[in-house]
Amino acid sequence: MHQFPVLLSLIAVSVLLMVTPVIGYRPWPHLKPNSSDLTFGSSKKFEGSSEFVQMRYHMGPVLTANITVHIVWYGRWQKSQKKIIREFINSISAVDAKRPSVAGWWKTVQLYTDQTGANISHTVHLGEEKNDRFYSHGKKLTRLSIQSVIKSAVTASTKPLPINPRSGLFLLLTSDDVYVQDFCGQVCGFHYFTFPSIVGYTLPYAWVGNSAKLCLGVCAYPFAVPKYMTGFKPLKSPNGDVGVDGMISVIGHEIAELATNPLVNAWYAGQDPVAPVEIADLCEGIYGTGGGGSYTGQLLNDKDGATFNMNGIRRRYLVQWVWNHILNYCSGPNALDQ
Repeated sequence: MHQFPVLLSLIAVSVLLMVTPVIGYRPWPHLKPNSSDLTFGSSKKFEGSSEFVQMRYHMGPVLTANITVHIVWYGRWQKSQKKIIREFINSISAVDAKRPSVAGWWKTVQLYTDQTGANISHTVHLGEEKNDRFYSHGKKLTRLSIQSVIKSAVTASTKPLPINPRSGLFLLLTSDDVYVQDFCGQVCGFHYFTFPSIVGYTLPYAWVGNSAKLCLGVCAYPFAVPKYMTGFKPLKSPNGDVGVDGMISVIGHEIAELATNPLVNAWYAGQDPVAPVEIADLCEGIYGTGGGGSYTGQLLNDKDGATFNMNGIRRRYLVQWVWNHILNYCSGPNALDQ
């Protein structure tokens, strides 16, 4: 495996600390109760084509080999919560799921290619898992200490997570009693790559947190809404766990961006790799046709009143759409779910 030199690693550390998150629609705490961002259709992220958005390829690698997602469960997790997340990841390649399906949603991600013309892999499956139930690095994590958690997982004396920089992704999931730098105020999750100076390898990874005790109205929206959004009623979550159901869309968001921009030098819009606008950023808050502003778009309802927009193997999920760079608009599972 090729490792970055120490100088590049130090530069990357500073970049990670300075990254300005791309903010699509979420009811972030800084929004005023009368903000126009809460109005139907006012978001700059909207369903439909946009001549102002140019998703470009910057010649970096994308994940064309079969993708394996290794999970680090940080903190205390219930078995039922793990099952919801595992089944979502396994649903990405489940071709026999009822339509509209998670696999149909992933087909838009597969449209992206590398410089040889090879597409993002169809195959995404769950890899090895590591439990860190005793909070090895505490209950308050920074962006850099997250990399230390991953280092502990891949260098553990017993059952270390396998390392495959070409197709292996690391997904660090923090339980509802763990605070991560910028969580709830600016981000609900993010992705980057590990630094050899910290981990020993350059590995694509993502972090997503459970917001159940910290900010359900932000990171589990629309299954919860903040108090200032009067007149908005939360939707019923499809799997009976608001915090985890809220995580699912963020996990989908980050995996899609890891596949298309694993080292932050492949597919993104804009000229600044420090603040790239990626394929899920462009569609944040859009879950169905007509979505924009605080309106999620047209959704589906289960017989028990739960809201979803795509089917997995055995469960239903609400997952945001992603950007189709060929048609130049946000796309859901219906467009390619054939």
